[in-house]
Amino acid sequence: MTEISIVLFALALPCIITGVILMMAMARVVQSRGYPVNWLWIRLYIIKYVHQYKKITVRESGRPGPLFYPFVISMNAALLFALVGLAIELI
Repeated sequence: MTEISIVLFALALPCIITGVILMMAMARVVQSRGYPVNWLWIRLYIIKYVHQYKKITVRESGRPGPLFYPFVISMNAALLFALVGLAIELI
C-alpha cells in the first residue's frame, strides 16, 4: 500500500466511527418516539431509521434534527476517502 492510500483509509476510519455513533443516537431518538427499532439488525435497517428520524424531527421543528447532517456528511466523507484510497492503490 502506498502512503497516500494508508492516510486516506486512516481518514475514513474516524468518519465511520462518527457515523456509527450518530446512527445509534438517531435510532435511540426514533425508539424514544415510539417507533420499534431492531438493534440486532440495525445495519440493515439504518436507511429506514435515518428516514424516520428526519421525518420525525421535521414534523416537530420544521427542520431535520441535529444528528442528520453530521451523519450524512461523515458517511459521505468515509465513502469518498475509501474510494479515493482504493483508486490510488489500484493505479
